[in-house]
Amino acid sequence: MDSWSAEEHPRVLVVGAAVFGRASGTGITLSNLFAGWPRQRLAQLYAEDREPDTDVCQRFLRLDPRSAPVEYHLFRWRARTTRGTSSGARNGSAVGGAGVEPGPLRARMRAELRAFVDLSPLRVPAGTRRWLREQRPQVVYAMLGSIRQMRLAVLAARECGAPLVPHFMDDWPTTLYTDRQTFGVARHVLLAGVREVVRHSSYGLGISEPMAREYQRRYGLPFAAFGNCVDPADFVDRPDPARPAGAVLDLVYVGGLHLDRWRSLRRVGEALGRLAADGLRARLTVHAPPQDLARYGERLGLPGVRLGRSLASDEVATVLRRADVLVHVESFAEEHRHYTRYSLSTKIPQYLAAGRPVLGFGPAELASMAHLDAAGAGTVVGVDDPDRLAREVARICADPALRERLGRQGLDFAVRHHRADQVAARFAETLARAARRPVGPAPESRRDPAGARVGLG
Repeated sequence: MDSWSAEEHPRVLVVGAAVFGRASGTGITLSNLFAGWPRQRLAQLYAEDREPDTDVCQRFLRLDPRSAPVEYHLFRWRARTTRGTSSGARNGSAVGGAGVEPGPLRARMRAELRAFVDLSPLRVPAGTRRWLREQRPQVVYAMLGSIRQMRLAVLAARECGAPLVPHFMDDWPTTLYTDRQTFGVARHVLLAGVREVVRHSSYGLGISEPMAREYQRRYGLPFAAFGNCVDPADFVDRPDPARPAGAVLDLVYVGGLHLDRWRSLRRVGEALGRLAADGLRARLTVHAPPQDLARYGERLGLPGVRLGRSLASDEVATVLRRADVLVHVESFAEEHRHYTRYSLSTKIPQYLAAGRPVLGFGPAELASMAHLDAAGAGTVVGVDDPDRLAREVARICADPALRERLGRQGLDFAVRHHRADQVAARFAETLARAARRPVGPAPESRRDPAGARVGLG
């Protein structure tokens, strides 16, 4: 990638909550997509209370927390009145927190508070606006995900006179604030914000091919698919030989337990318990973030399930390679399957690059399950059927040759589609096209943020 000329990389200003680094899935994806970018052509304005990694980007400015005065004072009040808890809501909100999963009333109150905070004013200081202009970006790139992040991204695009390139990681425009939080005001403002984002955008990015196709139809902008990619050093040269039948097999899950993923993992654990009575020697090892283990770990208290330790990002590749079968799950609950239908987990490219077979358990229509199926990397149980799940678990555990073949097919797919150097090259080409394209959708394809066609007259 050092052979690329700087002209092939537009000057990019990254605007958002998460910072470059290895501490979150978003930070990892950012770092992988922009790896090798000329550092003088990359800068980031971020909101997260975390020190950035400087291996990819070296020009940073953290948005002053007082720019969001309501959240700033709420967080200070919460810090004074609460001991032993931590903030955990998306985009750094002070509304979230680890601990016991909230009941329906408490969850509703938290959702209302989150919407209220998201609606609250954002005041970007003159010094920050001046810094934005000094970066002279040709493209403003943003992952968005909230009203506030949309406002910040549009403000940056206006200040810099540069086209916006939004990158959608899940279908939040369709699902966020649909329960009439703040009497429907938050939903109305969110849809207006999406329209404003599209009006200032020259190109769009989705995390999966199905999302890119749907969003291009929905918003009338050209869209391309980009998700997480994998450093070539993290690819195995060739999959290790499968452990022979009769050995104790380790099924491994790495990822979050939120969005009811713990329920699907529990189903896998129950299937292993049923199969143990028939002589299957296997266990499910779960590696999840500390806050998820604290909140949901007790729900996975089954004989065939082991809670592993939380992993640092540089430990993941080694753990994946040592597994016999990797497990990816999604929730079958309607509200979650609607939210995740176009999403592609950060871990799936890493799973495939490890050369291990994958057991997928989640709704078949989700992009993540379709991706595993297209890769030929494993077996996907796309319906919530305990008997079928048990049969597929038994089949993949009982056949070493099948596991080896699936792992090899997944690795071949990852080499073609998820190598960081190849993905980053396509990413640079796409942002270069975005820098040259006029902003806004084609007039004949204007659409509303929820996806329905709008009239032109």
